[in-house]
Amino acid sequence: MNARSDDPARRPYAARPLTADGGALADVLLDFGDRTWPLLGGAGQAMELRAVEEFDPGAGRLPVLLGSGLGAALARVLAAWAGPVAVVDREAPILELTGVRRGPGADPRVLWVDEPSPEAALRALSRWQMEHGGKPFAPLALPVYRRIDRAYYGALEQALAASRKADFWARAHYPKFTSWPPRVLYLTSDYFLLGELVRASERLGAPHRFVNIGARETGRAEFVERLLHEIVTFRPDFVFTINHLGVDREGVLVDLLERLRIPLASWFVDNPHLILYLYNKLQSPWTAIFTWDTDNLASLAERGFPHVRYLPLATDATRFVPVAAPPARHPWRSRVSFVGNSMTTKVGKRMKAGRFPRELLRTYKAVAAGFRAGRERSVSAFLRRAHPDLAAVFDAFETNERRLCYETMITWEATRQYRKGCIEGILGFDPLIAGDRGWLRTFPGAGRTWRWHKELNYYEELPLFYALSEVNFNCTSQQMKGAVNQRVFDVPAAGAFVLTDHRQQMENLFEPGREVAFFRDPAEVPDLVRHYLDHPAERERIVAAARRRILAEHTYEHRLDALFRAMRELYG
Repeated sequence: MNARSDDPARRPYAARPLTADGGALADVLLDFGDRTWPLLGGAGQAMELRAVEEFDPGAGRLPVLLGSGLGAALARVLAAWAGPVAVVDREAPILELTGVRRGPGADPRVLWVDEPSPEAALRALSRWQMEHGGKPFAPLALPVYRRIDRAYYGALEQALAASRKADFWARAHYPKFTSWPPRVLYLTSDYFLLGELVRASERLGAPHRFVNIGARETGRAEFVERLLHEIVTFRPDFVFTINHLGVDREGVLVDLLERLRIPLASWFVDNPHLILYLYNKLQSPWTAIFTWDTDNLASLAERGFPHVRYLPLATDATRFVPVAAPPARHPWRSRVSFVGNSMTTKVGKRMKAGRFPRELLRTYKAVAAGFRAGRERSVSAFLRRAHPDLAAVFDAFETNERRLCYETMITWEATRQYRKGCIEGILGFDPLIAGDRGWLRTFPGAGRTWRWHKELNYYEELPLFYALSEVNFNCTSQQMKGAVNQRVFDVPAAGAFVLTDHRQQMENLFEPGREVAFFRDPAEVPDLVRHYLDHPAERERIVAAARRRILAEHTYEHRLDALFRAMRELYG
């Protein structure tokens, strides 16, 4: 019987029985090729029992055996303790010889955990822990299992031992929203908006701390330990994230915060339905969803979210400020400019990742065009109305990830087509287009009259870039058909003029014609651009009015204040 693994840190071995007089199993020998280890050694059962001799049934902790040995330790714990027991053991060759799972391990109080990674094992243990009152773990490790696979059993032992330091659940049940502004625990990453929110928190005087997500899943032991540490030491009123960043697909974080009675605020500034596809455990009375697009309110409520609020985008008015003296000569100087992605590479990547059947690949451009012109806010809804035959192929996909991949591809292709049609209206004005290299394929030709610039840094370059254009042109992604995007706030805040496409929700934010200039149809673009280029005083009046409105109502301080008040109303 052999144990093999693709994990280079885990050494393969063969297991064989060592029997005593009478044929009873006395030990298991583990052959690693260059050496042989006994599972228990000369001390036999006494060695196994030493691993559990410190377990105190009266302490109210949840025993977790790291390795099952020959079953003596598990039997001892079950005899001394009336509660549940977890056993982490993925050593199939040893278990086949010992029969522990058929013996004491068959007790209904025993949870067996044999997940392939320590992260997955910890998630399973966390769910089990929450099912049993959130009591701290009591890890009980058989030493030889650390030698078999230190990266697995050793990592789990360290993570579980962290909960012995304090009863996190009891310490987390403290009153919330007893002071103002509230205390906020941010789940941070490289997403651009989080930095703005943190700085706005500082300006509002809101106490805050961070748990950095990085590239790691939130089910990892280090993340859970850090999160619990911040909760019991900082005592936040709620946890705050963007676009569900940091919320794991299996729902461990949502379950954990619900058990701790810590509210979670998630502000969606991208299409939530292109994100929530991937999540299993979503709805919780301790989760509040905020969306920048009112079109999402009804559909999110239909998905079972009990608390859904509207919160539009805004700007950081300390970063996007008028440039005092824009340089007269600069490579970015232009009469008309556009900043944005062509979406060509994004569409191609989604197409490659999805490996879609022929019927979907043959029709994707036509489907995207129909979705762009249609009233539906989601691709799946559009398919069911306009292309039921394609909807059947879409519904037959075996995973949510593949369905999400197709919806995203269609959304990006609709955006690509729409932006191409809009940008064609400004090509006669020798524009400067800043973005990915896909624009060079979108509008090729050696004799082109427009200029291309590589993608710009949002923080360091865009404020000056806007100031150096007489008309900043904007056309919105098709992931939002009614909401306005970031540029409508950032450009006027920087003291520059923007001509944008009309969006239904903009009239709730700006006064049309006086505070925002827009086109309803791409065919209007050339005439409108020409008009605003010829009337600089009108541009200046619109910019001044828009900036006054933004400073009065549309900064991140305004948005955070509204979110803080909503969270206090829901959970205070």
